Amino acid sequence: MPDTPITPDVMALPRTVPEGDTNLVGKTRDQLHDMLIAAGTPEKQARMRVGQIWQWIYNKGVRDFSQMTNLAKDYRAMLAETFTIELPEVVTRQVSDDGTRKYLVRIAGGHEVETVYIPEEGRGTLCISSQVGCTLTCSFCHTGTQRLVRNLTAAEIVGQIMLARDDLGEWPEPGRAPKVEARLLSNIVLMGMGEPLYNFDAVRDAMKIAMDGEGISLSRRRITLSTSGVVPEIARTAEEIGCLLAVSFHATTDEVRDKLVPINRKWNIDTLLDALRDYPRLSNSERITFEYVMLRDVNDSDDDARRLIKLIKGIPAKINLIPFNEWPGAPYQRSDAKRIKSFADIIYKAGYASPVRKPRGEDIMAACGQLKSATERARKHPKKSAG
Repeated sequence: MPDTPITPDVMALPRTVPEGDTNLVGKTRDQLHDMLIAAGTPEKQARMRVGQIWQWIYNKGVRDFSQMTNLAKDYRAMLAETFTIELPEVVTRQVSDDGTRKYLVRIAGGHEVETVYIPEEGRGTLCISSQVGCTLTCSFCHTGTQRLVRNLTAAEIVGQIMLARDDLGEWPEPGRAPKVEARLLSNIVLMGMGEPLYNFDAVRDAMKIAMDGEGISLSRRRITLSTSGVVPEIARTAEEIGCLLAVSFHATTDEVRDKLVPINRKWNIDTLLDALRDYPRLSNSERITFEYVMLRDVNDSDDDARRLIKLIKGIPAKINLIPFNEWPGAPYQRSDAKRIKSFADIIYKAGYASPVRKPRGEDIMAACGQLKSATERARKHPKKSAG
């Protein structure tokens, strides 16, 4: 019997809901359908009710069932008695000199993660977390020094998008048509705390909600998932999510990548690249982004640049060069500007886009590789945090 084909349709995603879970945020359409049926919604009405509630939550940002005015009053009362609409709690909100916003977000169990909004010309990118802490221990990454606590739920992942839209004032005003100006939150990158592909199901469900045309309605080409190279899940990402893919590459030899990105010891460069060659075709994506942090005298030589070009030959690609964002106790230093330019020029002349990422939010420890929750910092440095 042939394998059942995988479909990216949100209606085909798993229907199971943890017993006692009443929060409607983060549920797939099928899960929401089953919850309404279990609460007494007639089968013939359930699909319509799913669509109505979905639009109230994800298109209008409504959290109060009594405001869902196209539902009967008694039905709204039943919803309010049976279900909740809950988001993670914003503990602190910091704004950088460059306009970057960092949110410390508390989730169930008192755990905390960080979410970062980066405003740019004509767009705004939200960097969201998928795990509390991280299991990968990449040696240049501050988040990697925090132990993994647990995976985030789909509700906690999509909730980061919703709370950022709250802060940006981006939901339509009650009784008025949706805003037509350029969206303040136009792009999502799964580049915050954690490895998204070690929390695949929750990430997939949350991104399906973000992409749903009757809700938050972000194009899959506006969503980029960054992985350090969890090879078995890369094809699944193409088939079940279909978003853009970025890879934390950072080295051109297994010897160096083993130290920088220890997951390389499990799936080395050749194995990773084999998986990446099929991704643009499977996901209908234009190209893969290779993220490459520039570390002085570690991975930044002209020879490294030339090796990188040979390695990615045949893969539609862009190389994002990331000046290392230093953090207290970091074992590396940032490559100087002249060295980065030389490296970028070699890649550019080979025909690849090689933008150098401008560090953002460094003054509030919100830059790439700097995220680490305040709870963890307080645990390590109680006197400093108390001040």
